[in-house]
Amino acid sequence: MADVLILPSWLIVSAHEEPRAGWGARIVGDTIDDVAPHDELKAKYPGDALWQAEGQVLSPGFVNTHTHLYGVLAHGLPLHKAPAGFWPFLTEFWWPMVEDRLDHDLIRAATDFQCALMIKSGVTTFYDCEEAPHSLPGCLEAQAEIVRRHGLRAFLSFEATERVSSENGQLGLKENADFISRCKQRGGLVSGMMCFHTSFTCSATFIQRAFAMARELGSLVHMHCSEGSHEPAYALEHFGMRPMHYYRALGVAGADMLASQCVHLGADEIELMARSGIRMSHMPLSNCEVGGGIAPVPELIEAGVTVGLGSDSYIDDFFEVMRGAFLIHKANRQDPTTMPADLVWYLATEGGARALGLEKVGRIQPGWQADLQLIDATFPTPCEAHNLYDQLVLYRSSTDVRGVMVAGKVLLDGGMLLHADERQLLAATHRAANKLWSKTRTV
Repeated sequence: MADVLILPSWLIVSAHEEPRAGWGARIVGDTIDDVAPHDELKAKYPGDALWQAEGQVLSPGFVNTHTHLYGVLAHGLPLHKAPAGFWPFLTEFWWPMVEDRLDHDLIRAATDFQCALMIKSGVTTFYDCEEAPHSLPGCLEAQAEIVRRHGLRAFLSFEATERVSSENGQLGLKENADFISRCKQRGGLVSGMMCFHTSFTCSATFIQRAFAMARELGSLVHMHCSEGSHEPAYALEHFGMRPMHYYRALGVAGADMLASQCVHLGADEIELMARSGIRMSHMPLSNCEVGGGIAPVPELIEAGVTVGLGSDSYIDDFFEVMRGAFLIHKANRQDPTTMPADLVWYLATEGGARALGLEKVGRIQPGWQADLQLIDATFPTPCEAHNLYDQLVLYRSSTDVRGVMVAGKVLLDGGMLLHADERQLLAATHRAANKLWSKTRTV
């Protein structure tokens, strides 16, 4: 599109700064070129197109650091009985009834719907873990085709695991390595990432191989860690140490490690993560859903760990994810000053970008990527600089997102998707869910 001036009522340059009333931004190509008061921008760039956004907040787009896009197909799946605990959740429900039954068509349908949902929620970047052991090879390319069409910035990975077989695990690692290489050659907004499941589904040599392959490719390595009490107990029984210490003993704990969940951590593990530069992705709502517990996120942040927020594809309205992070830790610590709204907004934007290893994403600042969103700012009480973050975190939802831009391309305008038909996506997702559910009813 042509050079454009976006003129909102409020501008969030960075969640570390106070919002600015009457400021806007100039977008040139895929980059933020200037930020200044409205009158100054219009005087300096009289030939630019104008995007009038009165009554709205211009903010960096959200970065969802952990999704399982296929998970939408499991919402409402018929069950004879609900799983009683984290381990039964995996072994009796998630693995046999969902992940083991996914194919390329189901993955495409779920990805298509979820990309549209994320755009409407203000998400401009996401990281996805695909675990579908019987969809190998080629599932990441099938997914990437859909993501590229939607125009989102994304990291895609296959969650390699030896729980099916060692051979299937190697296919998973190869899927990641091949996809990372192809994305580097192709360029664009979609990248790959190395990924394995956990220490209780992957052997030591498998984990070390994943990190070695990632180092050769210049990739981060993602894994779930201590989502429930099962993994710490397993690690103590089989390795004589807790999971983070086990990773250190394997020689892989470092800044190229992105650990998600991290609910059951000891204080010494938090210190190890901070000292080693390990990154963390926090899923406050899905941790509740599986009965995993509450991650020690305030302690991790206080220790200096890089933290981002993720939906885990449980509740995908990212405002709800932020509200969870904003409220749950206050209750857990019995301290209303814990996790203030500006910090939560940072975790949802620049913090998430840093967790994924992205540079110049997560701020509206000259030279940074034009990944941004416009949010309705009509609140019951006056909106002022001192309360804007609290107003946004407490009282907005995805229905209040008015515009979304990724790399300078408009994906949502006036709350409407520009490149997708929501009714068609919903119908396709229903068909895919019925296909998955029909398989499940035979279990």
